[in-house]
Amino acid sequence: MNPDIAQRILSQATLDASGPFLALALGVLVLVFLELLPALAALRQIVFLGSLAAAAWAATRTLFGPEIAAFEGTYVANSTTSWWALLFVASALIAWIFGRRYYRDEARFEGEHDILLLTAASGMVLMAGSRDLLVFFVGLETLSVPLYALSGFRRARRESVEAGLKYFVLGAFAAAIYLMGAALLYAGTGTIALAGFQERSELLETPLALTGLALIAASLFFKISVFPFHLWVPDVYQGAPSPVTTFMATGTKAAAFAFLLPLSFALPPESAGLVAAIALITMAAGNLGALVQTDMKRLLAYSGVAHAGTMLLALAGMHADPESGGASQAVLFYMAAYTFTAGGAFGLLTMLETQGGRPVTIDGLRGLARQRPGVAAALALFMLSLGGIPATGGFLGKYLVFSVAVRADMIAAAVVGVLISVVALGYYLRIIVAMYMQPEDATRPVPAESRPLSSAMALACAAMVLVLGVLPGWFLANVR
Repeated sequence: MNPDIAQRILSQATLDASGPFLALALGVLVLVFLELLPALAALRQIVFLGSLAAAAWAATRTLFGPEIAAFEGTYVANSTTSWWALLFVASALIAWIFGRRYYRDEARFEGEHDILLLTAASGMVLMAGSRDLLVFFVGLETLSVPLYALSGFRRARRESVEAGLKYFVLGAFAAAIYLMGAALLYAGTGTIALAGFQERSELLETPLALTGLALIAASLFFKISVFPFHLWVPDVYQGAPSPVTTFMATGTKAAAFAFLLPLSFALPPESAGLVAAIALITMAAGNLGALVQTDMKRLLAYSGVAHAGTMLLALAGMHADPESGGASQAVLFYMAAYTFTAGGAFGLLTMLETQGGRPVTIDGLRGLARQRPGVAAALALFMLSLGGIPATGGFLGKYLVFSVAVRADMIAAAVVGVLISVVALGYYLRIIVAMYMQPEDATRPVPAESRPLSSAMALACAAMVLVLGVLPGWFLANVR
């Protein structure tokens, strides 16, 4: 290897910028090594948690410093990417903790599960910091391939295998569309670097480049489950193991938005109206689809579609008025609130599913407040936050997003978005009514074992939802 190239790769700035990714990648390698030595299997949990802690520490180091560019500018670390990395670590930790004792028939494969989960998290970090279409694709596949396997992890269950197969087939199409878009964009502009697009902005208006941008946007819309690329979400979320659904519902959306925001400048300014229309249609499709669901995972899947549309509205506001600012901050805060809210909600469903041995439905939650008051209270808080009730992180997230649209003079879109969001209360409140105002479900088994670690994580998620709703200043002050 050329000494100059080696020196640039191993420079302190490069190591600092890629610290979270390297910590997670090293953790994956150590976990693979431990799988080869069954005598050391007891160290697996320590290595997994240690990798997440090291990644969080590395992200914190670049949280308040200047932006650091690495690998010839194709990867950067700054305050925003550090916050994204911390959210990815939180998503992986939430999914891992709620997944303890969940896999009974697959207990002997838990080592593989942890390896895949950590690999997917490293892909998310790479996606968030990438400033090059090829580097992003590497991160995208590093995330996607483990998720395909995790979705079908419960291989003895037909619905899990079906979820994994559906996600794989559709994800492969999305990856192919992305590569075709990147190729067309390169042919039209002569570069695949985001900085290069800014320098050659006039070339982005050519038909070839616009076609490439449209294909890339479509592939990213698939990942964030935006209309009309959202139809896979309910089936995959319902069939995948609940801890995997928890991870997909939070981290995958965050990783795609983390790259979509810096890439969005490449879209033509006149696309703001189209993006706003897609956002509103997505919100309507998600909320109306959730209204008729009885299975909780499908209901929250459609709810996630609606929340993706809400965040996309901030992107439309940024296009309509680039000088208004605040879109990146609004999306990052919204995603932080959603990570703890949806993560806690899916986690509680994982606990109930583990103890009951069956999927959780709205009818199955009847009278839960009398049997499990703590679980019911936490789940009610998460539903209120998802519905945007004041004093929760979900409310302030919606407020910030709609504020971006209003500052960009997209008042009509903001008003319609607020009205569509009100529809969501119809199914969120139905869950609370079932838990607190309906007779108990006599067929629901009494929990046979305590889950102190999962209960502590649910409490931590509930606390973060309240902290972000009541004391958001510490977060917003450090997000640029």
